[in-house]
Amino acid sequence: MYTAAGRSEKNQLLKQHAPMVKRLAQQMKARLPPNVEVDDLVQAGMMGLLDAVNRYDDDQGAQFETYAVQRIRGAMLDELRASDWLPRSLRQNMRKIETAMTAAQQKLGRAPTESEVAAQMKIPLKDYHTMLSDGSGHQLIYYEDFHDGDGDDHFLDRHVADLGGDPFKDLMESDFRKALMTAIDGLPEREKLLMGLYYQQELNLKEIGAVLGVSESRVCQLHSQAVSRLRAKLKTMDWNEAA
Repeated sequence: MYTAAGRSEKNQLLKQHAPMVKRLAQQMKARLPPNVEVDDLVQAGMMGLLDAVNRYDDDQGAQFETYAVQRIRGAMLDELRASDWLPRSLRQNMRKIETAMTAAQQKLGRAPTESEVAAQMKIPLKDYHTMLSDGSGHQLIYYEDFHDGDGDDHFLDRHVADLGGDPFKDLMESDFRKALMTAIDGLPEREKLLMGLYYQQELNLKEIGAVLGVSESRVCQLHSQAVSRLRAKLKTMDWNEAA
């Protein structure tokens, strides 16, 4: 049973932090394809905020805002996963790129250029760039990666044995983190810089374009390509050696 004072305090927390939900939604939307509606993210984020308000305990030792941000972002990510916001056809195209990258890498003994990946796929470079642009929002890990529907032995199945709890938490507590850092270190310099600006410095695409001297759409292509390189590398990497 909540007292009137308790309900009033919770309502105040919701009102006070509602603008933060919208800000987080806009930040996330900037990294997603055009078909994702920011209002859907806001709605999911507000549910996350409500959950944070109901669950927060002063004795947890964390500031409410820090706790709420985790709940809000988690709720938004759950909404994205549930809605499967990257169409399967586009995801299949990105997998074709990953396969071509792996084949070209093995053939050349180094990271292939864009032209070389396009040649491996037997498509014009312009079409390859279109595929990268369409794949905006391509992620390093998808839920389906844990149980690949086509029956292939997926790299996550080989390296993450216990999926009884939260699979993403289990993954990040495995050797995956160190393997990922090794894979990032092997990216071409421009893509390595882009990933650092994007994920560590949290610059938006326009700001990264200014740093790299390219357009925002070109940054989007390079980001999709970098993610594909990382996925391709992680599929063939011995995580124990990387760790």
